[in-house]
Amino acid sequence: MDQPDLSRRRVAIIGGGISGLSVAQRLVELGEPCAITVLEDRARLGGVLETVHEDGYLFESGADNFITNVPWAVDLCRRMGFEDQLLQTGERHRGAFVVRRGRLRKIPQGFIIMAPSRTWPVVATPILGPLAKLRMAAEYFVPKRKDDSDESLAAFVVRRFCRQTYDRLVQPLIGGIYTGDPSKLSLQSTMPRFREMEKEHGSLIRAIMSQASKRPESDRNSSGGRYSMFVAPRDGVTSFIDAIAARLPTGSVQLNAPVTEIQQQPDNTWNVSIGGETPRTETFDAVVLATQARSASRILSDVDQPLSEQLGDIHHSGCAIVSLTYQRSDISHPLDGFGFVVPAVERRKIISGSFSSVKYAGRAPDGSCLIRVFIGGAMQQELVDLPDDQLREIAETELRELLGIRGDSNHARIARLPNTMPQYYVGHAQRVETIRDRAASKTGLFLTGNAFEGVGIPFCIRGGEQTAEQVRDFFNSEQGVA
Repeated sequence: MDQPDLSRRRVAIIGGGISGLSVAQRLVELGEPCAITVLEDRARLGGVLETVHEDGYLFESGADNFITNVPWAVDLCRRMGFEDQLLQTGERHRGAFVVRRGRLRKIPQGFIIMAPSRTWPVVATPILGPLAKLRMAAEYFVPKRKDDSDESLAAFVVRRFCRQTYDRLVQPLIGGIYTGDPSKLSLQSTMPRFREMEKEHGSLIRAIMSQASKRPESDRNSSGGRYSMFVAPRDGVTSFIDAIAARLPTGSVQLNAPVTEIQQQPDNTWNVSIGGETPRTETFDAVVLATQARSASRILSDVDQPLSEQLGDIHHSGCAIVSLTYQRSDISHPLDGFGFVVPAVERRKIISGSFSSVKYAGRAPDGSCLIRVFIGGAMQQELVDLPDDQLREIAETELRELLGIRGDSNHARIARLPNTMPQYYVGHAQRVETIRDRAASKTGLFLTGNAFEGVGIPFCIRGGEQTAEQVRDFFNSEQGVA
């Protein structure tokens, strides 16, 4: 595309991760006549999303796929002509395991995050004891909660089922998604669908069974999640990032451009101070903060102290991802699933493991396996800071015990993601509403990112696209034109 016309209204998008890129791409798509500048402090785009190809393996440092039961990511792929690059999960082994007394046990078929859609797999599972199974069946008759205030995921599950179901199934599944502590996470902000199911049907079992016949057979026979709804870019998530970046105007992306501060001027324009090798200050008509909440808090500290503090109050956890490769013949476990989660009550040093080369084709050479091990999270945050050799030792030791692996791994890559996963604690929705209201009082200032209303790739895309539309409306308003 042509160079941006600096005589037009200018918008600075601070942060070149998936959220910021989604803002920029949508502004281009809308045909908004403005000059876009994406300011990224790293030497590359994508934020925590990065793919590395090495010796026939495809390593991901962050999320390696996204779900399709919400439309925003797939719709963007379709509009970009990228849809043919998406891989479905392998059909043979859709399911997952949970660790029970040191052994991998299949999560009951049809158990979706919090509740079962099939009876016999739950009755037969060795994961739960007889009393827990009876209590799960009795959930059908548990009255719905009348209090409409927010509650934690743990409180919800224990109330509707029992402590053992929470400890052995729900906590590890939620921990695998949010790397968080469900006793603090908000039901309303993380799993609102289950709250609505209780309100509408009075029982999760009743609600899920009413929907079960509408789901594909592959999902009814899977466990732990609806795996047919996940897709991954054939060449890794970086290829998706590159496809978005290729649609932006030439020269609109500035790498190695850390923003040190922003200041609003009397005419409501914004001075943005940019560090790096050539420190400078540029003026923009609008600013979009698409960074992590703590970075946004720092940037806004001299602009609006209460807003800065509210953003800083959003808790985050982090993890380390240890990617290990093995010869398939060295692993005695059949790997007849996509991975496993580890309950906190097992007192192990890992959160979960993902069989990447089983989930998606092209992740490892023939005869080899690629496994990702997640360490740390909100409940073992101190482990993230361990040296690389100790992280690798933890991952290899755990896999050796759980999968019956002989020998050491062939390759290892370690990605550290400290303080990157926002934790939607109880009351998060009210906190976000306060932040949104406060930010709206600043003319030409916009916020987006995973700290607010969704942590997965599709939710970041939705938030970015909605923000782009807000920028368009601002520019088209009398205030924005003035």
